[in-house]
Amino acid sequence: MVWLLSGRRFTLLALSQEMHRAVMGSASRLLQAAARAPLRLPVLPAPRSHAMSSQQLLVPPPAVLQQPLAVPDRLLLGPGPSNVPPRILAAGGRQLIGHLHKEMLQIMDEIKLGIQYAFQTQNPLTLAISGPGHCAMEAALLNAVEAGEVVLMGVNGIWGERATDISKRLGADVRQLVKPPGEYFALQEIEQALAQHKPSLFFITHGESSSGVLQPLDGLGELCHRYKCLLLVDSVASLGGAPIFMDQQDIDILYSGSQKVLNAPPGSAPISFSERARKKIFSRKMMPPSFSLDMGWLANYWGCDGKPRIYHHTAPINSFFSLREGLAILAEQGLENSWKRHKENSLYLCEGLQQLGLQLFVKEQAARLPTITTFILPEGYDWQEVIAFIMNKHAIEISGGLGPSAGKILRIGLMGYNSTKSNADRVLHALKDALQHCHKNKL
Repeated sequence: MVWLLSGRRFTLLALSQEMHRAVMGSASRLLQAAARAPLRLPVLPAPRSHAMSSQQLLVPPPAVLQQPLAVPDRLLLGPGPSNVPPRILAAGGRQLIGHLHKEMLQIMDEIKLGIQYAFQTQNPLTLAISGPGHCAMEAALLNAVEAGEVVLMGVNGIWGERATDISKRLGADVRQLVKPPGEYFALQEIEQALAQHKPSLFFITHGESSSGVLQPLDGLGELCHRYKCLLLVDSVASLGGAPIFMDQQDIDILYSGSQKVLNAPPGSAPISFSERARKKIFSRKMMPPSFSLDMGWLANYWGCDGKPRIYHHTAPINSFFSLREGLAILAEQGLENSWKRHKENSLYLCEGLQQLGLQLFVKEQAARLPTITTFILPEGYDWQEVIAFIMNKHAIEISGGLGPSAGKILRIGLMGYNSTKSNADRVLHALKDALQHCHKNKL
């Protein structure tokens, strides 16, 4: 009895141990399998939200954005932008760095030096506006002009009209000195207007891209200062293509753009202020009406005031990479070489246009802008048909007039990288082809 019980107990104990080993083995295998398997968490129902999940997408993903970007290959021989050379394209395609990293601040300092060289100035208040040439024009005016002040605008094309528009929005008392498109201002005419209107600022365009006029600047700064007036000059279409000397010509405010002779993409605009202009800006009665273009903030952001830099805005970093390289190329080539090349290629193009029987719009050779050449089509041709033919058949852009010159002229730009005799030959060949094939109205 005892033995049997003992045997039973022994048997039950043995069975219990085997079951324990079996259970533990199964558990171990399950744990190993679970460790190898990916973790799958239970999917919980999304919380109800009246602001988001209760709404449905009504605008589907655009089908065109699911296709590759398509950009045609064209030779840009209009008034701008111009084609971007590979070196500048590569610079603009570099990986971003922080807009306040020390390396970025160094690049901004290099841009400042490049602008000072291109402008021929030692002004400490020299920088690049984050925006196109229009932003630089607006920055110049809204910082230097206060409501109620008399300003005088030299208007011989669209840029004098734009400066007039901006100044009126600022509440300035705007007066105009007007010449027909294709003509420039003589010093005597300007002096008469200064004496009559007594403005605090005179605006003039150095290279009027809408008409192809190059405005003489010698003696103008001295004249303005004699009448206690600041001189503001637009050099968007001329910088690097025609001589300009900011300090020697007593220019108080000078601005330009990145997309013409400098061959960078649009989006950054060099600007500089003389000491006379700086004093006026920083002694305003009222703050400038724009925070983004407030020169007090921008001067600090660009390290122009000798104080620690404070964040103002996130700069267009890659645009500044491109601008830096454009200025570097101009410095490597040399201003005098660049001016000479643009003048020679402009003369070559003008001779070719005249050989085609086309009339140049600007009569005086010395007054022709070397970067943008303007001419008149023979009577009977539709200018829009001509430029469309050249674009569609030859993949070359030329342009019609703009503002006061719209419908009257055609414009060809040879700027920076694009200013070559081979490009002049290409566009002359395309024009000859267009004149032979485009419809001419016999009436």
